[in-house]
Amino acid sequence: MLKAHGSWLALLVMALPACGGSDKKAVTGQPGAGQCPPGQYFDGQFCQMQGAQPGAMPGAQPGAQPGAYPTATAPGAPAPTGSPVPVATATAGPTATPLDPAAASAATQLLAPLAQQNAPGAKPVGSAIAGQFQQGQTLEGQVQMQANKCYTVIGVGLPPIQNLDVQLAPFMPIAGLPAAVVAQDQSVGPQAIIGEKGSCYRSVLPMPMKVIVTVSQGSGVAAVQVYEK
Repeated sequence: MLKAHGSWLALLVMALPACGGSDKKAVTGQPGAGQCPPGQYFDGQFCQMQGAQPGAMPGAQPGAQPGAYPTATAPGAPAPTGSPVPVATATAGPTATPLDPAAASAATQLLAPLAQQNAPGAKPVGSAIAGQFQQGQTLEGQVQMQANKCYTVIGVGLPPIQNLDVQLAPFMPIAGLPAAVVAQDQSVGPQAIIGEKGSCYRSVLPMPMKVIVTVSQGSGVAAVQVYEK
């Protein structure tokens, strides 16, 4: 009985090496050389795109520089630009038909009440600029401004003029540069006023100024007067 038992133990010991070993490799979670998708290769750690540079992050686009990542702009930060803030310049359109102020009395007689409201105590300087306008046409006049005087420019257009624009620009701009607009009305309508109700325009130096009158919408008779205080 003991002999039979010893024989069984010997057979068990001989069988252990046969069933304890395995030819399978340990599972590491990494793809093998033949397990990468088409167009990729295994570099020993990751599947890489064909042509990718060594050291590139997995999934990087071919040709991307190692360590190069797209940069983001901080939320609310202004986009970089090399363009300066545009400056309005005096650009005259086709010339309107000039009229004698007396011939445009229907428009000029409306200027005095507007002056009393917007430039009380101011006096007119020179004659009114008046003309018959088609849409987009312009007339220019000149006024000699004195240093530290208070100036208001008032314009009015008769129907069917829908929008009248008035601008002030230096009469003699810097050579080679367009005349920069130093003041202009901010309203939309048949009336245009620069320097209304105490916010008058003041010239630092005595100099001639150009008054530019434009009808941007509609057509008809318009008149503009400069007032000084």
